[in-house]
Amino acid sequence: MGNNYKINNEQLKCCCNPENFDFESTADLEPFQDGIIGQKRAVDAIETGMRINQNGYNIYISGMAGSGRSTYAKTIAKKKAENKKVPDDLCYVFNFDNPEKPQALKIPNGTGIRLESDMENFIKDLKEEIPEVFQSDEYDEARNKIMGKYQERSNQIMEEFDQEINEEGFTLQNTARGTVPVPIDEKGNIIKQEEFQKFDEERKSKLREKSQKIQNELEKMMRKIRDIKSKAQDKLKEMEKKLSLNVIDPRIDRLKNKYDDIKEIVQYLEKVKYDITQNLDKFKDGDDDSNNIPKIFQQGDDESFFIRYKVNLMVDNRELKGAPVIFEHNPTYYNLFGKIEAKSQFGTLKTDFTMIRSGAVHQASGGYLILKIEDLLTKPFAWETLKRILINKEIVVENIGEQYRTIPISGLKPGGIPVDIKIILIGNPYIYQLLYRYDEEFKKLFKIRADFDYEMKRSQENMDSFASFICSICNKEDLNHFTPKAVSKVIEYSSRISEDKEKMTARFNQILEIIYEANSIAEVNNHQLVKKDDVKKAILEKIKRSNLVEEKIQENIDKEHILIDVEGEKVGQINGLSVYQTGQYSFGKPSKITAQTYIGQDGIINIEREAEMSGKIHNKAVLIFSGYLGNKYAQDIPLSLNASLAFEQSYGGIEGDSATAAELIAILSSIASLPIRQEIAITGSMNQKGMIQPIGGVNEKIEGFYKVCKNKGLNNKQGVVVPKQNIDNLMLNDEIVQAVKDEKFHIYEVKEIDQAIEIMFDRSANKVHQKVKDIMEEKAKKAADFKSKKDKED
Repeated sequence: MGNNYKINNEQLKCCCNPENFDFESTADLEPFQDGIIGQKRAVDAIETGMRINQNGYNIYISGMAGSGRSTYAKTIAKKKAENKKVPDDLCYVFNFDNPEKPQALKIPNGTGIRLESDMENFIKDLKEEIPEVFQSDEYDEARNKIMGKYQERSNQIMEEFDQEINEEGFTLQNTARGTVPVPIDEKGNIIKQEEFQKFDEERKSKLREKSQKIQNELEKMMRKIRDIKSKAQDKLKEMEKKLSLNVIDPRIDRLKNKYDDIKEIVQYLEKVKYDITQNLDKFKDGDDDSNNIPKIFQQGDDESFFIRYKVNLMVDNRELKGAPVIFEHNPTYYNLFGKIEAKSQFGTLKTDFTMIRSGAVHQASGGYLILKIEDLLTKPFAWETLKRILINKEIVVENIGEQYRTIPISGLKPGGIPVDIKIILIGNPYIYQLLYRYDEEFKKLFKIRADFDYEMKRSQENMDSFASFICSICNKEDLNHFTPKAVSKVIEYSSRISEDKEKMTARFNQILEIIYEANSIAEVNNHQLVKKDDVKKAILEKIKRSNLVEEKIQENIDKEHILIDVEGEKVGQINGLSVYQTGQYSFGKPSKITAQTYIGQDGIINIEREAEMSGKIHNKAVLIFSGYLGNKYAQDIPLSLNASLAFEQSYGGIEGDSATAAELIAILSSIASLPIRQEIAITGSMNQKGMIQPIGGVNEKIEGFYKVCKNKGLNNKQGVVVPKQNIDNLMLNDEIVQAVKDEKFHIYEVKEIDQAIEIMFDRSANKVHQKVKDIMEEKAKKAADFKSKKDKED
């Protein structure tokens, strides 16, 4: 009775006609350039995000891995960056007003490297020429003149003071306690201590009083000398500054003229000039002092001092032709936001502004930063810090977790840097939904979502683009070009992956694997072009590398360790179909489903559920066909039925609803004692109204049952029943297509359960339903009689 439901041979597969292509090989085509095939929705969304520069219009690209998200993100970002202005260079310099807070400079691109070199040469010249100034005759003459006047005036004051105290009977004597007044006799000799002790008390008292008075006068006189010395030193410094400026000014002025259009640099140079004049002592002796000191002991010496005049070039954009595009593959905190390094010296950590390092955000400022959200979320502090930067439009370099340290290891607090950046995140839809729901800031910062589809229409335009894509890969990777038949085979494989005749997969990484492997086979076969057979072999070898589990299961079926019947008829036993997933490879195999029914009130007993091996979807499916049974057979009488269902020899979990139709037919067979055709396997979900619903993995399921039948021996009766809606998903391999054409194997389509019943029982559905109903009524009557008898006995 099932012949009415057989599908047409043309429905088994949608072949790609090579005559649709107007080329001899892909070498004749224009390579596929910027863009991506079949992703118009995503392309339009990204274009919108790129066009809008307001806050929050960052982009989240969602989709499956291998769909070309990353490649397209880099391509479109580079294309847009070409028309944007090259951003400024970024430097850190010493902050002379607040040394702990280095000053950030944003200066025109290409200026940073010149400023760095100019400052280095400037200080190098000063360290050579300023010492020469202080070794010149002009300096010695000026210094001697100033110090001579000081010495002359100091000596004059000392002489006058000494003369005055001589008249008082005292003179000055240098001792360990300093210069002190001591009494002298009429001849001018110092009175010794022994003589002093012989004086009467009145004379000693007068001498002590006079000595104290002179001591006080002495201190006043020494303060006066110190004031004179201080003034002399001021004059000396002023003179040194004046002479040094003869060296400094021309060089500073030259630099200021060179950078006169950059206000920040001119202001910085003024501060440098002032600081040098305040620290001329550091320049006086050049490098001589430190040259004789081992480097390890030079901590805190003059060389450390000169670091303040260096320029830390954080971001050098001189080589850029447009805005930067950075794809950070390892978005750790430091890689993104920079860090402050430190070096160990004598057991302590030492740092300065030249040890501030940039991150990807610094480098991408003014352009685009591309990140993978999965990597970003797994790095401590990275996500929260990135959001803060996008909100504040400013980045501050600080070491990770600095705010959580009991004792900070860095005393530097670099100034914040304004940031103008567009972030492109790449991730899957699930993470997007989680962030959108649970992270309030995410929806404000990433207003553009670009969804990459996992498939595309199999239109002529897309197929032509597909061929151009193969051309571009061949050119880029120096591969052999493909013939039209080879391209057609790749397109058919693409439709097989997408499980839709009218679609092609958008997961280009899987297509690339076939392109590379087919080229390798062509080279082994000495083919100048990749042919259809090369592609077919590449697909088969790819399957062979991954189908060990499939072969082991098939081996157990062949040895009848796993019991599968593909001939005859059995009551309460049916061949369902399951799909196994092993990494990239999936395959189908039949599963024996059995049912046992008997009088009772418990309804359907799902053995898999009782053994806690059934998933939620499978449990739901059992409840659904329980509802169908109630609606069909228990409108007038109660459903006095116990039925147990089991997937035989299943030792893992059972999930999904694709066996719903098979399970229902097995129960009907058990109730009515009607045998089921074992040469036919069935797959299909159903609803409570008995309508068959589509399932996944239809190609794998058909091919899996075909392999079992083939190994056990084809009898021209075997086949598979599939939902009518799944006909669009059929992309069967050539062997099965030929077997169906030769009527060695059969594929049936059904859209309601009654059609499946007719095929599986080889009789009309009405007769099956009537017999089931008669038996159900009989069992209900027996159950009622049994209950009545028991009630009387009680």
